[in-house]
Amino acid sequence: MKSESGVIKMNQKALFIIFGGTGDLAYRKLYPALFNLYEKGYLKEDFAVIGTARRPWSNDHYHEVVMSAIEDAGRDSGRTNDDLPRKFASHFYYQSHNVDDVDHYVALRKLADELDEKYDLQGNRIFYLAMAPRFFGTIAGHLKDQALLTKGNGFNRLIIEKPFGRDYPSAKELNDSISGSFKEEQIFRIDHYLGKEPIQSIAGLRFGNALFNSLWNKVHIDNIQITLSESLGVEERAGYYETAGAMRDMVQNHIMQIVSLLTMERPDVFDSEHLRDKKIEALENIQMYTKEEAKKYFIRGQYGADEANTQLGYRDEEGTDNQSTVETFVAGKLITHNPSLDGVPVYIRTGKRLTKKSTQINIVFKNDDQNIFAKDASEKLKTNVLTMHIEPDQGFTLEFNTKTGNQGYNLSPVHLRYRKTATEKAQIPDAYEGLIRDALMGNKTNFAHWHEVSQAWKIMDVVREAWDEEEPAFPNYASGSMGPEAAMQLLADDGRKWVFNPRS
Repeated sequence: MKSESGVIKMNQKALFIIFGGTGDLAYRKLYPALFNLYEKGYLKEDFAVIGTARRPWSNDHYHEVVMSAIEDAGRDSGRTNDDLPRKFASHFYYQSHNVDDVDHYVALRKLADELDEKYDLQGNRIFYLAMAPRFFGTIAGHLKDQALLTKGNGFNRLIIEKPFGRDYPSAKELNDSISGSFKEEQIFRIDHYLGKEPIQSIAGLRFGNALFNSLWNKVHIDNIQITLSESLGVEERAGYYETAGAMRDMVQNHIMQIVSLLTMERPDVFDSEHLRDKKIEALENIQMYTKEEAKKYFIRGQYGADEANTQLGYRDEEGTDNQSTVETFVAGKLITHNPSLDGVPVYIRTGKRLTKKSTQINIVFKNDDQNIFAKDASEKLKTNVLTMHIEPDQGFTLEFNTKTGNQGYNLSPVHLRYRKTATEKAQIPDAYEGLIRDALMGNKTNFAHWHEVSQAWKIMDVVREAWDEEEPAFPNYASGSMGPEAAMQLLADDGRKWVFNPRS
């Protein structure tokens, strides 16, 4: 069966066991995503879900929670079959569970076996750990020791969420704790940015167009810029942010994944194995800094009140330390040594309470040294820039020069734009929907491999260690600005400037 887009819909039998089934992630993301897969036919009647957590829920109450999650996500609007959410929820079973109690795994195995037979699931199991990483090793060990991992033709797949460690040593310890029960090919590390359609489109833009494929090299590209700008503060995430900060929350995972997609060499075949190898190679070819270089090339910041004093500074937010040294902003310069882009700098930045919400990538091309149209030989041509808009807009902008006016040859920049319409964006699956579907099909293209995670940590650990040697002078940027002045100076020192600058 095919969808309107021509994508083959393959129904996959599976039992999902969700640890943390009463949590916010399950409610906001997982249940609506699974329902969309059910509604679209990727899941039919031969699937089941076991939700586990400490709360003593009944199956009936669990069904009501699942249906409420679907409704709150707005996934039932315009549906002609009003009974579909209830029919979907009937496949859900709840078991109160203590992750440290062996007896609870025995009971979980019994229920799993019963559901496997009832729905003819053929031993296919997906274990989703929607819990704090400190529980990953305990759960993985008990799953193996208490024989919840099926044998034979069925598959066992483990989906885990970030944060995957706090640095390389803790990430390796965490990885070792689960690799005793699951092989690397069975582990699906979710980075929801890899589930976003515009991020997945990077490879298509680069390698599916002769124009950009031929220009994507050190001969033609001057620099690459990645901006993940948020206008909101930490909001209700203050408790988490106090332990993470912008570096661990955004840079080590999301931004480094984007960097790998932008700088990797062209794979011979576009599949999960070849893509993984090229991404790992790209991260291994990012220049490793000394601590002194890290201090020079990485900027951290923390927002204070805005100029009108109408927005709180980070230290005044509820749940934060009034002397906190946690960064809410990071800007940095990475240098790739992948052959085709050897020496090209990649400027990155992310922050909260910035001027405008925008996630975008700017590919800045080298300028022609000779402007034959200018009367003054020193007058430079405007730089050509390709911008990939990730969110809230989705699409592309190409800035180039063309003749303007009726007399002479005065050149001015114009913009060739493509933006997805609201209708087009509404048809794009949610990141979690797409990633869960990929896990069902065993497709690891949009998941992070351990070697990607570990190399990203090694790069960022040097920066973190360098920062830890100094006391930051926080707050150092006002809410509503585009971050510390040092972030602007980072590019100015190289004779460059940020392409995205909504305050200019």
